Amino acid sequence: MPQKITILKYIKILPVITFLFIGLQTTNAQKVKIDGVAVVVGKNIVLDSDIAKFKQEVELRSEGKVTFTKCEMLEELMQQKLLSHHAVIDSITVTDDEINMSVERSVEYFASQFGSVDKAIKAYGFNDLDDLKAELYNVQKENKLVEKEQNKITEKVDVTPEEVRLYYNGLKKDGELPEFTAEVELAQIVLNAEPTKEENDKVIAELNQLKQEILDGASFRMKAVINSKDPGVTQNGGRMEVTKESNFIKEFKEVSFQLDLNQISEPFKTAFGYHIIQLHEIKGNTRVVSHILLQPEIPESRLKETQDKLESIKQDIKDGKITFDEAVKKYSMDDDSKNNAGLILNPYTGESKFDLTRMDPAFYARVNDLKTGEMTDVFYDENREGLKMYKFILMKERTDTHTADIVQDYVKIQDLALKKKKEETIEKWSKDKIKDTYIKISEDHASCKFEKNWKKDANK
Repeated sequence: MPQKITILKYIKILPVITFLFIGLQTTNAQKVKIDGVAVVVGKNIVLDSDIAKFKQEVELRSEGKVTFTKCEMLEELMQQKLLSHHAVIDSITVTDDEINMSVERSVEYFASQFGSVDKAIKAYGFNDLDDLKAELYNVQKENKLVEKEQNKITEKVDVTPEEVRLYYNGLKKDGELPEFTAEVELAQIVLNAEPTKEENDKVIAELNQLKQEILDGASFRMKAVINSKDPGVTQNGGRMEVTKESNFIKEFKEVSFQLDLNQISEPFKTAFGYHIIQLHEIKGNTRVVSHILLQPEIPESRLKETQDKLESIKQDIKDGKITFDEAVKKYSMDDDSKNNAGLILNPYTGESKFDLTRMDPAFYARVNDLKTGEMTDVFYDENREGLKMYKFILMKERTDTHTADIVQDYVKIQDLALKKKKEETIEKWSKDKIKDTYIKISEDHASCKFEKNWKKDANK
């Protein structure tokens, strides 16, 4: 088992750099050297190891294009700790729901980076998914405090059209107008390949048989490990803790809270398939349960039938028999896009625009060559719940890489001007707060030259 990696507890919003965590494998000798306290800011500390990890994270995520000195890294971390310290002083609070949502997004990010959650867990040296989530919970709690403190500091900051114009002209005069990368706006029509009634009935019967075998004395855990289609069963044997605030699907939570101690539920359906649940413990507002998930098979004939139907819908659009928007309303089975003219939202920004340079490689390959108004071929896909489907994608709008233009890109330039003004506001806030905050810098870093007066020199 590799050494567990402590997650750096900082996500920088404004103007600080954003990151989650990195792995820094170290020998025992290195650990003795790097685990000293570099700085104390209020009641928060920055370790020497934090600086090293932050440096590696920045270099990895920028693909070596961004480098900072050790002192510059330390100042960024001190800024983060200053915000975190004053968030507590200002009575900033965050809810479990907020933290858990961020934890789930982080887990999804790691899964996409490593290919699976299991690979991420192994790479960072955690014992299992629960171990990873517990560490992420602490990280995201501090991240949310920092984010809310920044929002509090800048809540009244805004920019006028004149300020936007002056900002743009300043960049243009200095030859510093940014290049905006190619962006696309995409829409889709989705048909789910749904199981037949016979397949649903077969799965329900299998779950009822498993339930009876467990009631007759069989181990729920072993039945889950052998039969359940839940990918997490190898780590937890189907066992998990459920609260009403946790990120479990609605039907799963409802059944968990309806059971009596040791009771096994009837088979019930969610977006993931069919389940049975057994309640093991009641700990206040928490239910400790085990579950078995089975998913109905989709016959090849049903898959082909779904594909052919969608091919026919696409052809009707091309022939002008129906518009794309009309087809979305009439046929599409994707709940997230159906009521939004089929628009696909970027999961990282919540907006309808996708940066082509940051798109998932498989997605990029499908849409990169499309012109506005063109559609992809019909293709097969599955979501994280294992739902099988066919879909095709329409290129609604495409903007190629270009130098910023005040007319074409006003909203983006406005956003940049606002960010700059917020950064300046936070910088001013920081300089004021440093004066009133306890700060102790270790001798190893006393020679650092900082932009802000962290050393509280009288002549600054």
